[in-house]
Amino acid sequence: MKPILLQGHERSITQIKYNREGDLLFTVAKDPIVNVWYSVNGERLGTYMGHTGAVWCVDADWDTKHVLTGSADNSCRLWDCETGKQLALLKTNSAVRTCGFDFGGNIIMFSTDKQMGYQCFVSFFDLRDPSQIDSNEPYMRIPCNDSKITSAVWGPLGECIIAGHEGGELNQYSAKSGEVLVNVKEHSRQINDIQLSRDMTMFVTASKDNTAKLFDSTTLEHQKTFRTERPVNSAALSPNYDHVVLGGGQEAMDVTTTSTRIGKFEARFFHLAFEEEFGRVKGHFGPINSVAFHPDGKSYSSGGEDGYVRIHYFDPQYFEFEFEA
Repeated sequence: MKPILLQGHERSITQIKYNREGDLLFTVAKDPIVNVWYSVNGERLGTYMGHTGAVWCVDADWDTKHVLTGSADNSCRLWDCETGKQLALLKTNSAVRTCGFDFGGNIIMFSTDKQMGYQCFVSFFDLRDPSQIDSNEPYMRIPCNDSKITSAVWGPLGECIIAGHEGGELNQYSAKSGEVLVNVKEHSRQINDIQLSRDMTMFVTASKDNTAKLFDSTTLEHQKTFRTERPVNSAALSPNYDHVVLGGGQEAMDVTTTSTRIGKFEARFFHLAFEEEFGRVKGHFGPINSVAFHPDGKSYSSGGEDGYVRIHYFDPQYFEFEFEA
């Protein structure tokens, strides 16, 4: 399994994301550049230039017409995917931590950090209404008083968003009224990443408490736990196998004090039902910050603290592999 190495960032990767077909891979990092690559051969298709700070999040809508990015330069930006033109600039009071299109691609949500005296908010804009964009006034803004949102995704059918918080709580907010529909706390520390399954019926969370957990996306019922001995930065579900991949490592500030060999910077594969680890893939010279499965399940990608993105195509053995419980 020889990886394709993507070198397009000068700073550590913050998020990587495939579009729905999986032919494109979007990568953002702690530099202001947003890159898009062909996932089949790792060729760079282009960049979206305009941000002036670290970019924390990226999303593409379902027909890959538009790209959404959120940055520490206190803005969330909408881009034309094909031309790279900036279509909208939404200014905020603090850094934009998470962003996402709903399933139809018409409504966007993003959450802002609690910093510099400003509260953490989730804002909702309807892209069909130009006046919201021009006046920079979302149709709904939900304040989060307790602990700030560190990861968020749209729930099934775009009726709610599922948000993970700094304290380990999971909240389900209604996209219509903004009220909290469900609240659970299964993690003891910050939730770094949330990713839905292909059919959106369940999602996996990655947390600083060294675990990844599987939840039902409508009831938020906790179903499975995948334990490691390091903080988990990202976790992704395979679209066609009962597999989950975890990426992590130690805290970024502890990295320089250990040699790469003991860094434990592998991507780790767990069986979804049995919660057992069955494989590891080495490669990064630093913690893995983001992992993503290709929508066809034949490859996966990881982005690391070392600034590289690696696309791994699975060997034939992976598809013949039978898990023996």
